[in-house]
Amino acid sequence: MRVLVTGSKGQVGRCLVEQLQNNVELLAVDRYELDITNRDAVFRKIAEFKPDFVINAAAHTAVDKAEEQVDASYAVNRDGAKYLAEASKSVGGSILHISTDYVFSGNKLGDYVETDETGPLGIYGKSKLAGELAVASANCNHIILRTAWVFCEYGNNFVKTMLRLAKDRDQLDIVGDQIGGPTYARDIAKALILIMNELHGKKSDTRYGIYHFSGTPHVSWCEFAEMVFVQGLAKGLIEAPEVIPIPTHMYPTLAPRPTNSKMNCQKIKNAFDIEASDWQSAIKNIEEYVS
Repeated sequence: MRVLVTGSKGQVGRCLVEQLQNNVELLAVDRYELDITNRDAVFRKIAEFKPDFVINAAAHTAVDKAEEQVDASYAVNRDGAKYLAEASKSVGGSILHISTDYVFSGNKLGDYVETDETGPLGIYGKSKLAGELAVASANCNHIILRTAWVFCEYGNNFVKTMLRLAKDRDQLDIVGDQIGGPTYARDIAKALILIMNELHGKKSDTRYGIYHFSGTPHVSWCEFAEMVFVQGLAKGLIEAPEVIPIPTHMYPTLAPRPTNSKMNCQKIKNAFDIEASDWQSAIKNIEEYVS
């Protein structure tokens, strides 16, 4: 099996490379090796490699900067995704594309399912939704995997930020009224690979489509931080600061965030027997997050 992974230096990308490199014929590229906003470059690379699957882990993920970098956000999140989907189809391949909880408004009371109405609040979410639509239109053999609150030992993320701040602060004010499911990047990679293996050689499989994959139990950012500090304290890495829950309006950001990012993961369980990410187990190796 031949697999092309974009965004290979990101959190999910690095985890994909780790898990795939000894098992498939892999071509892993970052933005310097393949500019996915360059249609000609995308088609040339895919025509040369002829992947069975393209896994698109590339994205413009700077949520606040996206409000000012509108063209850049759409170029990567919509146009780049479209080119990858089109090019993969041209060689008879499938595409697995990572999306986000930000395609929703966050106003729903319960968990979001795949068929719920979208309604992104900011440019990041709008550009990612445009990418979903472009991928689905360009290649019928697509998997769109929506996830949320991604973290792992690599890159910059909430867990690493909390550990860094805990070294200098006795008290931290953290948003307590946004609820979601923290998701371990290695679990995202594992889920994508399981799906890919299931679909290999099955071009007309009815399981192609949109899926939600995130972590349980659902918590607030404040509760997530407290769990990180519990693990950090237990391993002797930090003196856990006092955590003060605050409402969103007391932590203003350029881009609005969904209040509710809870995603129902039953569909992916039914279709591929994939369980929700166990983020609580993932932070037990907290010492690996300290850089």
